[in-house]
Amino acid sequence: MELGGCSSSSSSSSLCLQQLTALLRTEKSSCCVSTRDWRSISSKKRATTLSSISTRTFSVSYRKFVDFALDETTSHTHLFSSPLQEKYNSLEPKDGKGEISIQSFEAAEIRLLRSLIIETETMQVLDFTVFPRAEYDVPIFCANFFTTARTNIVVLDLNPLHDVINQRHYKEKYFKSLIPLGLKYAELFPWGGKLTSESIKFFSPIVIWTKFNSSPENYEILYSAFKDYYKVWLELVSKAVKATDESQISRNLEAQHRYLVWRAEKDPGQGVLKKLIGETLAKDLLRGFLFNGVDVLGSKTFNDYFPHYCSKDGDLNNKGSIIGKSFENRPWDERGEFLAEHTHWYK
Repeated sequence: MELGGCSSSSSSSSLCLQQLTALLRTEKSSCCVSTRDWRSISSKKRATTLSSISTRTFSVSYRKFVDFALDETTSHTHLFSSPLQEKYNSLEPKDGKGEISIQSFEAAEIRLLRSLIIETETMQVLDFTVFPRAEYDVPIFCANFFTTARTNIVVLDLNPLHDVINQRHYKEKYFKSLIPLGLKYAELFPWGGKLTSESIKFFSPIVIWTKFNSSPENYEILYSAFKDYYKVWLELVSKAVKATDESQISRNLEAQHRYLVWRAEKDPGQGVLKKLIGETLAKDLLRGFLFNGVDVLGSKTFNDYFPHYCSKDGDLNNKGSIIGKSFENRPWDERGEFLAEHTHWYK
């Protein structure tokens, strides 16, 4: 459940568990179900659940974000329900307060479109990600939003499947035309703080990584950004050429598996899930739903992909950065070129 980035945590691509805890203190469908039918079923379910939530809960709802994405997707391709839907649809907070909403779909070009919404009296979380099938090298759509009555922590990006720092061809293929869009929202959303050099490789030059105060105006700007980013992602998918070369498909598959392994290992947002549904269910949800494929798309381990994190005794080093560099400011210029001088050493 990626929710932001802090270089002092186990991953800059995820919300610091300590930061999240502090914020919290202060504030089944069949395989044939349609997206419209599912939303009808979901609305009936939450009408009962949310009636118990205090009216002081902030008015923000991320459900319209997901509804927009599903409507846009069905205008481009045929969605059908994923088998994961039935498995995870019945999850509820163990204290009975709030709601956990799960949706998952597949399509000809999409391996998995999945959404997790958490709504409680103190927070709202959206974790929405769309993974392409291995025959396509398009980026991974990623939207991770965490909201309390006071604070928002946001990551919105088209996560590159392949290296955009050193592989110019891939960056120009998918991101060159999107730089103006990224610049538009970079002016509206300030850079959210340190990201480690390890995690920056999983972000694109148009990433929105930000923190801002909760307000109706900021919420609507975020909704506009979500819509704009998702529409351009769908256009990329629509124009993408399906690979037939087995070596290219294998490279795409390994790149997606590497991404999943990183996120599943370095995401301290699982602490929130453990608190909500217990450790066993949280681990299953993390690996079986949020980062589905981490156990089946490849056999390499975290240490295989990221050997510099392995200590001398073979244990995983939990430091936020092993290389020891961070990015306090946006490390891309107005042309989308990576700026090495924005890197500095830190402990």
